[in-house]
Amino acid sequence: MKHRSTLTLAAAMAATMLAGCKDDQPQPPSDADAPPEKRSIFRPEFQVEPIESFEPSGSLETTVEFPDGTELTEEGRAALATVLASPQNEEGGLIYLRGHTDSGGSDEANMRASLARAEAVRDWLVENGVAEDRIRTIAFGEQNPIAPNALPDGTPDEDGRAANRRVEIEVLTREPPMIEDEPTLAETLASSAEEERGESSDTSQ
Repeated sequence: MKHRSTLTLAAAMAATMLAGCKDDQPQPPSDADAPPEKRSIFRPEFQVEPIESFEPSGSLETTVEFPDGTELTEEGRAALATVLASPQNEEGGLIYLRGHTDSGGSDEANMRASLARAEAVRDWLVENGVAEDRIRTIAFGEQNPIAPNALPDGTPDEDGRAANRRVEIEVLTREPPMIEDEPTLAETLASSAEEERGESSDTSQ
């Protein structure tokens, strides 16, 4: 009996040691510990098509500066070349050229200078294929400055005056043709009934 008890005690101790070794081994991660699977925010059938061209969504507005005098500069011609290539210009709408000056000189002289600048822009556009009857020139003189003409001490602000010597360009897009609404069925029936009443009245007379 004593021998059997010893064997039983040894077996129990061996089982305890094996269980301890098993606890020391790293356990595979459970599903709860696994990081969430990354998924695309887009549906598989969603495809982004490349945008090849843009239709004009409104009028084009830009400015040509005249730092000195009424002659176009190279920068001014480059700005006009951009206008010429724009989709708004391709539509063939009206073009408004608004000439401006700084506050130096008399009102009369400033009106002449602002008109000369607008006409310089007009002439360049016409020479490069724009129909002259599309263009409207307007002279504002010194009325609408976009920068100060003088410093706080009263001396001329040269940078501000240079910014005010400009032509503002606005290229309008053509408005879509007006489409007359077709009469509804009720309007057609009412019109027919009115015509019949008129014919009956004429017959009775």
